[in-house]
Amino acid sequence: MTDAAPAPSPAAEAERLHILIAPDPMLRRKTRLVGPGDAATVRDLVPRMLATMYRAPGIGLAAPQVGVALRLAVIDLQPEERREPLVLVNPEIVAASAETETREEGCLSLPDQYADVTRPRAVTVRFQGLDGMRREIAAEGLLARCLQHEIDHLEGVLFIDRISSLRRSMILRRLAKAQREKAQA
Repeated sequence: MTDAAPAPSPAAEAERLHILIAPDPMLRRKTRLVGPGDAATVRDLVPRMLATMYRAPGIGLAAPQVGVALRLAVIDLQPEERREPLVLVNPEIVAASAETETREEGCLSLPDQYADVTRPRAVTVRFQGLDGMRREIAAEGLLARCLQHEIDHLEGVLFIDRISSLRRSMILRRLAKAQREKAQA
């Protein structure tokens, strides 16, 4: 594994991954820890996940969204239109603020569906980098929200699980209808 997140190569761009759409059962599976035997898989997967996320476009993507049951996620908020990818291997939230905030969320696995979700305003996340070194990041605002959203994916949780059942049902019906229309087009 390397120190920095590899930039998506032209080959990775050509081999982008398919993003699973809810209600795919893979999105509900809890992932397993990345171990030493997974190094080659992670090295291959990360640039392809980044290419897939950028192409979508999105700011975060978790391995289960591309059919891989590993605790791995990539995030890039692209401040000032610069790519600054963050690769999270085996991330875990180790602290969360009592203060919460509600903001609109969407998800690449629920295309064009959005809802207001309440989450802790700040979190501290412990993870490994691609070099295998343990790291910790304290985040607020959009980064904190994105970290929580992607770590939820690793637990088999979607953002719609954090809203009312009525709102969740409406979103899932709209998504199913959109997917049917897309298949017929």
